[in-house]
Amino acid sequence: MPHRSAQRIGPFALTRTLAWLRICAIAGQSAAVLVCAWWMHLNVPLLPLLLGIGVLAVFSVFAAWRLTQAWPLGEWEAVGHIAFDTVVLGYLLYFTGGASNPFITLLLVPIALSAAALSARSVLIVFALAGIAYVVLLYSHMPLPTPMHEMPTSRFSLHVAGMGVNFLIMALLLSFFISRLAHVLRLQQQEVQRVRERALRDEGILAIATQAAGAAHELNTPLSTMRVLLPELRREHAGEATLAEDLALLEGQVDRCSTILREMVAFGKAQLSQEPERLTLEQFIHGCLERFQLLRPEADLTVSLDPDLARTVLRTPPGLRHALINLLNNAVDASATHQSDVVELDVSREGPWLQLAVRDHGPGFDNDDEITALGHSQKQTGLGIGLALAEATAERLNGELIAGNTSHGAEVCLRLPLAVIAEK
Repeated sequence: MPHRSAQRIGPFALTRTLAWLRICAIAGQSAAVLVCAWWMHLNVPLLPLLLGIGVLAVFSVFAAWRLTQAWPLGEWEAVGHIAFDTVVLGYLLYFTGGASNPFITLLLVPIALSAAALSARSVLIVFALAGIAYVVLLYSHMPLPTPMHEMPTSRFSLHVAGMGVNFLIMALLLSFFISRLAHVLRLQQQEVQRVRERALRDEGILAIATQAAGAAHELNTPLSTMRVLLPELRREHAGEATLAEDLALLEGQVDRCSTILREMVAFGKAQLSQEPERLTLEQFIHGCLERFQLLRPEADLTVSLDPDLARTVLRTPPGLRHALINLLNNAVDASATHQSDVVELDVSREGPWLQLAVRDHGPGFDNDDEITALGHSQKQTGLGIGLALAEATAERLNGELIAGNTSHGAEVCLRLPLAVIAEK
C-alpha cells in the first residue's frame, strides 16, 4: 500500500538523511570540543562553540518534527536545511582555524548528498554555499590554538592527527549515507517498473473489456435466435431421446450465456455507480458460493469461516465478487487436471487483513513470477485473465494477491485491508 514518499529519492529522503547526519554531527562536535578543551588543553573558545552546537541541536529537533508533518517537503526547503547546516559548520570552523582546520572538508558532504537527490540547479546552489563558506574561512578565522606547554612544531602534528580523524569520518559518512540513498534510488526504480507493468496490464484489461462489451452486444442477437429455435427443434424431435437431451443441454447453455450477458451489463452499471454493496462477510461468501455452484456444480468445495469474522459488515465493490469466483473457477480447473474436484476456501483474519485463500489439488504453478501476467495461462483452454483481473481488483482496494504452491497443489490468497472494505 502506497505511503508518503518516505522511500523515494528526492527532497524528503535527503532531508531525512541530513537529520540522521545532523545527530551524528552534534555528538561528534560535542565530543571533539570537550576533548580538545579538557583533555588536550587547547585554548579554544568553549562557550561560542557550545552555543553553535546548541543552536544546531535546536534546529535538529525542528527538522525531526518537520519530517513527521503531512504537507510535502519541497526542494527549496531541503536546500534551506543544507544552508543552515553549512552556516553552523562555518561558524564552528571560524573559531577553530577556519580553512586550516582539517575538518574543512566536511563542507563537501552536503554537496555529495544533494547531487544524489536534488536537481542540478539546487546542487549548484549548495556548491556555491560551500564555496562561499570556504573562501570566507580562508581569509577570516581565529587561529587554531596549540596545546599548552608545547612547542610550535606540535601544531603540524595536531593537524596531521586531525586529517586522519577527518579522513575516517568522511569515509564512514559518505559510504553509509550515499549507499543508503543509492538503496532508496533502487527501490524507486523498482516501484516505477511495477507501476509501468500495472499500467500495461490495466491497458490490456481495458482493451479486453472494450472487446467484451462489443462482443456482448453482438452475441445477444444470435443467442435470441437460438432461444427461439431450440424449443421448436425439441418439439420436432420429441421422439428422439438422445437428440432431445442434447437440445435440452444446448438450451440450458444458451440461457446461461444470456444470464452472463445480463450480469455483465449489470456489473458495468454497478461499476460506474461506484456504490459498494453492504453485506456481512457471511452473506457475501454465501452469495459467491451460490453463483459458483451454479457455474461449477461438479466442484467439491470446502469452506472454512470463523463465526465471529462472519458477522463483519463489508462494503464490497462489484469487482470483488467476480474476483473470488474467478479464483474458485481456476482452482476447479486446476484440480481437474489431477482427476480431482476438491477445492478449499479459507476465510480468515490476520491482523488488519481479511484473507480469502483458495486452494486446489492440481499441479501447482510452474513460475511464481508470471502467474498474474495478462494472457498467461497454464490451462490449454484458459484465456489468462482470471488472476490478472483478481490482482487488479486487489490493488484497487489497497490489497494484494499472493500465489504459491502447497504440498498438494496451489494456493492463491486474496488479502484485503479491513480498514478499506469493512464498515467502521
